[in-house]
Parts: sequence; C-alpha cells; structure tokens
Amino acid sequence: MPPKIRELEARLRKAGFVRQASRGSHRKWGHPAGKLLVMSGREGDDAKRYQEEQVDDAVRSVETRPKA
Repeated sequence: MPPKIRELEARLRKAGFVRQASRGSHRKWGHPAGKLLVMSGREGDDAKRYQEEQVDDAVRSVETRPKA
C-alpha cells in the first residue's frame, strides 16, 4: 500500500523542510540549505512512486550535505 502524501510531507518536515507560500493543490517545500521541492495532490491521496523517490532524494541530499 503506497504512503499518503501527508506521510511524505511529515518526512520533509522531520528533515528540516518548511512549507512555503503556495496556491492550489501544489505545495512548495524549501530547506535552509537551498533545496526546493513541489508536492502535488491532497494530503489524503496515495503518493505516486515518483513522489516517494523525489522525497527520498531531497531528504538524502540535505542529510548528506556537509555542515558549514
């Protein structure tokens, strides 16, 4: 069973992403390190495989980033 969009967004929040101003069914998430991600769909929708991969890549990129 695929995760819900809200579960992917919870992972983004835990990794330090912050929801930015957006309109409609697309939500922008930004990280202080400069990474930006746009999520589509409603929070209760099943996530698509490409969305899971985008979140995995975004979280991995900020976790492996060297600390300044």
